[in-house]
Amino acid sequence: MSVQTSYSLDPSPTTPRKLLLVASTGGHLAQLVRLAPGLGASPSSLWVTFDSMQSRSLLAGRRRIHVPYVRPRDYMGMMRAAGIVRRVLQHETFDGAVSTGAGLAVAALPQAAISGVPSLYIESVSRVEGPSLSGRMLAASHLVSVRTQHPAWASNRWRTHPSVLSTYQALNRRAPDRPSLFVTLGTIEGYRFDSLVDAVLASGLADERTVWQLGFTTNRSDLPGQVHQMMPAAKFVDAALNADVVITHAGVGTFMGLLEMGIYPVIVTRRKYRGEHVDDHQMQIAELAEYLGVARAVDAPDLTADVIRFAAGRAIDTGVRIPLPSKR
Repeated sequence: MSVQTSYSLDPSPTTPRKLLLVASTGGHLAQLVRLAPGLGASPSSLWVTFDSMQSRSLLAGRRRIHVPYVRPRDYMGMMRAAGIVRRVLQHETFDGAVSTGAGLAVAALPQAAISGVPSLYIESVSRVEGPSLSGRMLAASHLVSVRTQHPAWASNRWRTHPSVLSTYQALNRRAPDRPSLFVTLGTIEGYRFDSLVDAVLASGLADERTVWQLGFTTNRSDLPGQVHQMMPAAKFVDAALNADVVITHAGVGTFMGLLEMGIYPVIVTRRKYRGEHVDDHQMQIAELAEYLGVARAVDAPDLTADVIRFAAGRAIDTGVRIPLPSKR
């Protein structure tokens, strides 16, 4: 059987395409939802992901199927997901298949390619220095076209795709004299982020209006305002939209969710040497966000009142379309 190994896109955004859109939940799904219009995804496109509050919210009203959760490097889970995708491909035809990761991409895209569907993998925007394991596996298969959102490590094999972050644009707005704050540290199990909490307190801007979501940064009795360890999604959105400034860790899923709400956040990097994460990958996404002008990104010691006030004078326009890539 002859398998297509490249993915061609008509550069005209008026050409709808029935796509198989595959992504794990979290930042991977958030990115693909944002990129889908620029890829020409039609309403007949089918989404394949996990069942979660995020996927049900982001994909409301869209055709979708849920597959059992695939943990990182869960090869049995990948095989189960591959079987589901294979059955879908036996009953439907698609103009293309696209995924932004992670293990679900490895399960689905080779199945699509073997079925004769042009297949494209777009590496996560969080991969600033090189591809993930999923990306390396798909590139090695030569069944799937692979693209990076970072020109710095593009190559003949890894072509460049416009960054999902470039679909947003910062706008100026009137800033209040004393902004209200929503501080969210993420929910990374087992990792505290006291340096961020301490920096917010040192700024002198935390007050009785401040809302905190602390995650695993427990036993902080020194905080003014409303303190939560975890927040339901609706309450999180409400707190973010009602704050003048949102201060967050540099997790891709949280960051992109804030951009989608029109919020220009302050993103603060978790650092390995302080025991706040397993590595320093959050610095890479923070640096990219700062470069593209869609957030104010700092390390915790550099979070000052001036940084927070700067963000209070910015908002995000979410209505910018990415340019479509030319044919390969």
